[in-house]
Order: sequence, then structure tokens, then C-alpha cells
Amino acid sequence: MASRLLRVCGPSVRALRAGPAALGRGPGPLAGSSRPASSGGMPTDEEQATGMEKKVLDAIKQGVDPYGIHPSKPYGGTKDDPHLVPSLTDVRLVGCICEEDATETYYIWLHKDKIERCPSCGAHFKLVPYQLP
Repeated sequence: MASRLLRVCGPSVRALRAGPAALGRGPGPLAGSSRPASSGGMPTDEEQATGMEKKVLDAIKQGVDPYGIHPSKPYGGTKDDPHLVPSLTDVRLVGCICEEDATETYYIWLHKDKIERCPSCGAHFKLVPYQLP
């Protein structure tokens, strides 16, 4: 059944992939412009970003981890020495992969000034405020 569909519809599908110009329906796809916005081209992400997005992009350029996605410790945090999770807000969702070969992730909501515990492995997490440079 599928082979019959491909034989019948194959040329049309290939023409659609080539673009509307191949079917005789208007101009082909537009090529992306690499000119800066000041000269009339499309602006890049850095040129168009404002506010928090601009701060995040600048931090990434400087090599700073603005979202704290890299693991802080190679071992599970204890109640006395929890994993410190930086956050720009008062609440953050954290995923705990308890074992190296685990197939599921346990998600924990962290709130400011509270220590939360993973229900599976017992690792402790604490939310700390973070300001972008």
C-alpha cells in the first residue's frame, strides 16, 4: 500500500520539497540575509535582544552559566550541605537524575529559603538568589 502511494505521489512530493518555484507557483524560497539591521538586513539575536534576554546572551558570551545548568557537586547534597541552585526568581523547577543509568527524572519545585529533598535518592537542594552581571 505504501509503495503504491509513493509511486503515485512520489514526483509531487519531490517537487514540493524543491519549493513552489518547481511547481510553477511563484518565486523560490528566500535566502537568509547576513547583513546587519543597520544596513537594512535581518537583525541577529544579539542586535534584537533587550532586557533580560540581552543580559542572558551577554552572560553566555562571557562564559558564565546564567541558568545554573551544570551540576554543582559530584555527590548528593546532604541536609547540612545541600546542592545550591541559583535562580533569578523565587521558585525554580529542578530535575534529579538519581542514578547514572536512571531512565526517569524526579522533578522538585524549589522555593526561596527552603531545603527540599528528592523523594527517590534523598539528595537535598536549596534555592539561592542569583543576579546576572
